[in-house]
Amino acid sequence: MSTEALPQLKAKDFASDQDVRWCPGCGDYAILAQVKKVMPELGIPREKMVFVSGIGCSSRFPYYMNTYGFHSIHGRAPAVATGIKVANPELTVWVVTGDGDGLSIGGNHLIHAIRRNLDVNILLFNNRIYGLTKGQYSPTSELGKKTKSTPMGSVDNPIHPLSIAIGAEASFVARTIDRNVQHMAEVLRRAAAHRGTAFIEIYQNCNIFNDGAFFYASEKDQKHDTTLYLEHGKPMIFGEKKDKGIRLNGMEPEIVSLADGSMKEDDLLFHDEKSPEPSLAYLLSRMRYPEFPEPVGVLRSVDQPRFEIGIQDQVDQAIAKRGRGTLEDLLNAGDTWMIED
Repeated sequence: MSTEALPQLKAKDFASDQDVRWCPGCGDYAILAQVKKVMPELGIPREKMVFVSGIGCSSRFPYYMNTYGFHSIHGRAPAVATGIKVANPELTVWVVTGDGDGLSIGGNHLIHAIRRNLDVNILLFNNRIYGLTKGQYSPTSELGKKTKSTPMGSVDNPIHPLSIAIGAEASFVARTIDRNVQHMAEVLRRAAAHRGTAFIEIYQNCNIFNDGAFFYASEKDQKHDTTLYLEHGKPMIFGEKKDKGIRLNGMEPEIVSLADGSMKEDDLLFHDEKSPEPSLAYLLSRMRYPEFPEPVGVLRSVDQPRFEIGIQDQVDQAIAKRGRGTLEDLLNAGDTWMIED
């Protein structure tokens, strides 16, 4: 192997020669830009990176990255990523999916990838709509959502991605917003550094079919009161003047005021992303606008056994015990018989 230092890559080195084809103003552009910005910082050669996607607007992503990529079939990106990572654990694998691709037909595959704690990074673009197929309601669309497929309003309870991920014992769970590019870049760095499944929900605006779905969390005249930016070990404080907080009242979170001095920071709930018990992270995942500010940042980051290491350990044990073997030996193992004319 060459001992020469790797060339210093830049964001432009991760841009492919393909024209980026999303609707003008789509939030996907911001996500792509931040991913390309962060990749050079990781110090990983492009040939060691793989981007895997399913079907949907977000799933065009591998075409736009100058790395290895796999545009798989609807909902199956986690399964394909599992095969890639197990076959070659040295690869850095990113899964790009959407609320439709990942939580509808792909829900089962997503849950099992998360529970196995495979060392991959999953980016779920959530715009609460099916954009590629022109505006039908998705698994994350709110109750009463009127779309082409629900003209009288959706009667389905929406899926909440962070709750699903934490329920599946995800070792890293975070949320960020397409319009907060600095925060998004930091969350991407944290995910890349994590060993195990890193699941990131990205609020992403579809300006054609669901414009403004998350403006309450991204517009400067609202976001201070509608979002709670999490910091490990810090009290949960929000508001433009940092004069509101979250505390527990029994088992329930509640909003309290810090303005009159009757409540102190020590009275508030403190964030602990390192807790092995996922109850706090799950509680945060259930806090939703307009009743509560929505948590943004890392909800959970813990160490857990990794799937691909467990698989490799079993392979090594089998080889040590029985030898490496051959495909011919495998095909002729056990009960075999010949069919003669």
